Amino acid sequence: MSNRTGASYDEHPAMFRNHPLGFLLLLALIVLPFVALFLFHEQIAGMGDFPPAMLLGSTGLGIVIFLYWYLMTRATRLRIDEDHVHLERGLLSKSHIDLQIQQIRAVRVHQGLLDRILRVGRIEVFTTGDSAEFVVGGMPDPHWVRDHVRNRREVSG
Repeated sequence: MSNRTGASYDEHPAMFRNHPLGFLLLLALIVLPFVALFLFHEQIAGMGDFPPAMLLGSTGLGIVIFLYWYLMTRATRLRIDEDHVHLERGLLSKSHIDLQIQQIRAVRVHQGLLDRILRVGRIEVFTTGDSAEFVVGGMPDPHWVRDHVRNRREVSG
């Protein structure tokens, strides 16, 4: 789901597109125990109380991992408007980085093959020095960020 309108960007890291295999494995961990209990309920019931409890426990573990992953993606937000880049991290305690686009010296985008296919990537933003001001991974349409910063610097400079 893209929240981009014209010259703005407001995104959280993607869950599925950032780690599709992990996402599918997690869904399998949640759904397959119910399928097994439904299809083989008589055989599983004959094994005693431990196998059904173990299957339901794996579903519970999958749900906990899924909720943690979801909250961690919601804890990071990158917003870009005409002349500012704002990175916000954290759920309960927050950290904020605000940069004017004119302060930004370089934006690097890193994408593997699967990242390119799914249009996500890691964004590194540099102001002064050799270390990145911030790095944020799993962001949708990372080339839009790089191109927007480049275009805004050219317009202002």
